[in-house]
Amino acid sequence: MPGHVKAGGSKEADPDPTPFLMVTFEMKKEDSLKPYDAKKSVWVPDGEGGFDEAMIDEVDGEKVSVKVGWEPKTFKTSQMMQVNPPKMEKFDDISNMTYLNEASVLWNLKARYVAKLIYTYSGLFCVVINPYKRYPIYTNRVVQLYIGKRRNEVPPHLFA
Repeated sequence: MPGHVKAGGSKEADPDPTPFLMVTFEMKKEDSLKPYDAKKSVWVPDGEGGFDEAMIDEVDGEKVSVKVGWEPKTFKTSQMMQVNPPKMEKFDDISNMTYLNEASVLWNLKARYVAKLIYTYSGLFCVVINPYKRYPIYTNRVVQLYIGKRRNEVPPHLFA
């Protein structure tokens, strides 16, 4: 079925797009419960091209002992990157994050994608991660939501 044809026909109301556009209060509350220490929470390489969140145990010059989950590991200080506070989980605009590093950007994009929030701003640009699924975010209801609004007044979307 083409993306512009509604499953219920033209008389049926458009489905609610908000779960696919906005971070809910429940998501924010769940993210705020995540363990975080501004001085000890760091990103470390996972060995597969990605990053894991870890907590610093001990610093010994250029070597740092961390715990990834319950597993102890050792890294160079140059391999570690700061973790953003939980209030910045699923952040709408990556460029406004406190710590703008590779791991934080990838984590934010992944967290938003998993939450079905496929649009994210990065400064002036809109980053889209294709879910290869049809979300109800291109309907007339969504168009009306974005008409006459500034980009900072509405969630990230191509219509903004």
